[in-house]
Amino acid sequence: MPTQTHQTSGSPLATAPVVAEVVRGGFVESVHHGVVALTAADGAVHLAVGPVDAPILPRSSLKPMQAIAMLRAGADLQDELLALACASHSGEEHHLEGARRILASVGLDESALRNTPDLPLDEEQRRAWIQEGAPPTSLGQNCSGKHAGMLAACVAAGWDTATYLDPEHPLQRLVVEVIEEFTGEQVEVATVDGCGAPALGVSSAGLARAFGRIAAAGPETEAGRVAAAIRAYPEHLGGTGRDVTELVRAVPGLIAKDGAESVYAVGLPDGRGLSVKITDGGERARVVVATAVLRRAGAAELGPQAGSTMDALDARAVVRGHGEPVGGVRAVLPDGA
Repeated sequence: MPTQTHQTSGSPLATAPVVAEVVRGGFVESVHHGVVALTAADGAVHLAVGPVDAPILPRSSLKPMQAIAMLRAGADLQDELLALACASHSGEEHHLEGARRILASVGLDESALRNTPDLPLDEEQRRAWIQEGAPPTSLGQNCSGKHAGMLAACVAAGWDTATYLDPEHPLQRLVVEVIEEFTGEQVEVATVDGCGAPALGVSSAGLARAFGRIAAAGPETEAGRVAAAIRAYPEHLGGTGRDVTELVRAVPGLIAKDGAESVYAVGLPDGRGLSVKITDGGERARVVVATAVLRRAGAAELGPQAGSTMDALDARAVVRGHGEPVGGVRAVLPDGA
């Protein structure tokens, strides 16, 4: 019989420690490895769990920085429409209507969108579309607010709208500049995101640093405007029942953004930033790990609903046996984290 050989991954993520356990009836059934970075207001790394300097793909967690680039290009995005430009929205009617409004404001319609057609992210909305026989559309896909904002930026700057997803397009080059400015590091990885836009790689530490800087930015800056929109319109950032929406709503001054493949980024009003990357890409542990760090950072004291909301979000990661709760997911972090 041939001998099987097993190659060790060359990715630094393969060295990430266990950050969460899945417990069933008191027995640890599974574990999740991950990378956690908490940065101080000056951008220095205060907590490092795993290879925080290794590049990751933050995916949709980069959207607030992409929105800053849209504003710098001249896009006239205000209030809930600016929050929607940062969104991985659920596909509720107010999300779709908002994306249409952004497009209409610059004389475009949804035919100008180049993001990958899809059904709404929200399960209830998706089920309704399927029952109605509605096809996947670019408008219904969760990144349509971002893409509408990118198109508005192109019109404002006089840039070509047909090629706005090209990595060499002026808008995408501006996005890279903004990401490098806020993370404090160079973008060294570039590939294609699920929606068709460039997916850019930065470290977990850089992502945390960027969110802290955005959360603490002055109200007169583009970053401050993005942070204010996220705080004022969290339902446009995510959607009904979404953990990112509930967290932003409950913790005064906090901003947050989820990303595909189990990324979560948070900025606190004092300039501290947090990023979580669960290395297997599964989503059930990322909020539990994020809230554990936020509690230790004192975020539960920032508002009367902060602690109870984080408790409620943790409780969603339930393990069931014969239909009844028999366990859940718990964070496993070093002392002092």
